Amino acid sequence: MPVAPSSDAGREQDRVVLGRVTGAFGVRGWLKVASYTDPKEQILEYATWRADLPGGGSRELQHTEGRPHGKGLAVHIEGIDDRDAAQALGRPELWVERRQLPALGSGEYYRADLIGFEVVNVAGQPLGRVDHFLDLPAANAVMVVKGEREQWVPLGGKQLFRVDAARGRITVDWDPEF
Repeated sequence: MPVAPSSDAGREQDRVVLGRVTGAFGVRGWLKVASYTDPKEQILEYATWRADLPGGGSRELQHTEGRPHGKGLAVHIEGIDDRDAAQALGRPELWVERRQLPALGSGEYYRADLIGFEVVNVAGQPLGRVDHFLDLPAANAVMVVKGEREQWVPLGGKQLFRVDAARGRITVDWDPEF
């Protein structure tokens, strides 16, 4: 039951975050990008991304080249041709409009659509509600569930048991005391 990465809680419903700029790469304007797509190179299938500007508004970014680099990607953006320009961009999230996303198969969900869902374990014990997701660098992504206490439920393996979109409920194989 894949859960595709997407936007943060509280973001507009018509946008989906695909990744984030994490810094400049080299002296020719390339950027380091953390991709939230699976596989990470899938972010390059979108010809253009949008990035929010610090002073408000957003900017379209069109990548001309991209390749895997470490845990992320090295990407060149049209019009950003030196390190100063790359650093001036900052570290914005990279997003696309929801209508640009491919249709999902049965049993697949975008993370943004699961924010706010009730989470219970297989015994029916309520754990809380999905607050957001985190992509951890050295581990699986986690679903952050906030209830009486915050719990980080891994998305890998067998922890994610069932998603009932009609009821807004996710059932997980998770011990609430863990």
